[in-house]
Amino acid sequence: MLIKRDQNSIKGYFEDSSNLKGGHADSIVIPENIEELSEFVKKANRDKLPITVSGGGTSTTGSRIPFGGVVVSLEKFNKIIDISTDRMSAVAQSGVLVEDFKNACSEKGLFYASHPTERSAFLGGTISTNASGARSFKYGPTRKQVKRLKMVLPTGLIFEIERGQTILIGKDPVIPLPTYKIPDVKNSAGYFAGEGTDYIDLFIGQEGTLSIITEAELSLSGMPYKIFSSFVFFKDMRDAWSFAAEARRSSALSIEYFDVNALRLLKAKNDNVPPDAKGAIFFEQELTGRDEEPIIDGWLKTIARHNASLDDTWAAMTADETEKFNQFRYAIPEALNDIVRRTGMRRLSTDIAVPEKNLTELMNFYVDTLTACGIDHAVFGHIGECHLHVNLLPKNEMEHRRSKDICMTLIKKGVSLGGTVSAEHGIGKTRREYLEVMYGRQGVVEMARIKKALDPNWILGLDNIFPKEILSMADSA
Repeated sequence: MLIKRDQNSIKGYFEDSSNLKGGHADSIVIPENIEELSEFVKKANRDKLPITVSGGGTSTTGSRIPFGGVVVSLEKFNKIIDISTDRMSAVAQSGVLVEDFKNACSEKGLFYASHPTERSAFLGGTISTNASGARSFKYGPTRKQVKRLKMVLPTGLIFEIERGQTILIGKDPVIPLPTYKIPDVKNSAGYFAGEGTDYIDLFIGQEGTLSIITEAELSLSGMPYKIFSSFVFFKDMRDAWSFAAEARRSSALSIEYFDVNALRLLKAKNDNVPPDAKGAIFFEQELTGRDEEPIIDGWLKTIARHNASLDDTWAAMTADETEKFNQFRYAIPEALNDIVRRTGMRRLSTDIAVPEKNLTELMNFYVDTLTACGIDHAVFGHIGECHLHVNLLPKNEMEHRRSKDICMTLIKKGVSLGGTVSAEHGIGKTRREYLEVMYGRQGVVEMARIKKALDPNWILGLDNIFPKEILSMADSA
């Protein structure tokens, strides 16, 4: 087991895509195997030493940034153990990059459906946040793909669990019965709960607060014969919204939205973005070969019905073209990060999803609120799942303070419409106050009691999901 203490050599572990500042730790611990990890966690538990788990550094919520204690890095847990065409599943360690995993599966003719934007993310990180990405419109979030987990609990116990094992929450003396209700939308805010919940679901989306995930078995499917993808540009953003509403009735793989400001960022990467476009939809559709012509013809008719010009519509029919379209779509977060580096100001963003019946109301609220605020912003994301990212780009401290207030205004509106405060990125350290808006103080305390049941000394993921005062309230209960 490697231990690094030199602060100059370990400061890279105190950064992620959230740009949260002030992270610090005494050391970085890099175990070689699960036995070393288990022994270290046992000792840390005895000493009540806080542990922050470090993944690929792609989190937007500061979850891997430590504020004291030690960091455990899983970078050595980087092996793909097995890919089985018979079981249609693969076993991999948590430090494997998503992109490497997808490519290895593809070489075997298999398809891993989870498609997070950041392909340099660790698999374990995507499980810990229940990440999703564009293709969860068809395949669901990471949770849907997880068949088995191997992990180390806060006591140091090596623990393995398969899907189908149900814990009777409330009747089991270990796990207290939660009364909070999870909204019926795409969600990664806090601990999963529900009647008859598989025990494994508690550890998916727990953001390194209940266990350290070391290995997973994940479901695969056969490679699509072909993926047809298209960028459709609209002169009126509401035409893009109505196109997305009709597209939700289709068998699309993904449906993504870009507002006019997001398109300006994309235009810097490709001059062919129409100058008068006020919104765009990117969609993907799997084809079997037999259905190619009627499906594409159907999409062309849908495009025409919503006032988009076919002359300004881009289409990709080959794997290489589809990959170029995906890379173009991924240019948005890269461009936002470039702005942050240039201004030195942290961007603030939301991760709200709402029921479909309330999406238009939320979208209109976004337009009205963001137009009035005068702060640079861009809106894009998974409109197929009624889940958009609002990104505010303050240029100074005054705008940063106003941006925080605007985000809270948007959060409260989303929750009032039956939505979630985090559809795919988790809560981490930067969105803890939002969780209470969604579940109330009592609901958050109930989550903290679940943590206490599994982590009695509060050593794992300290400051993630819960502020310290919530933990103390659970401790005194």
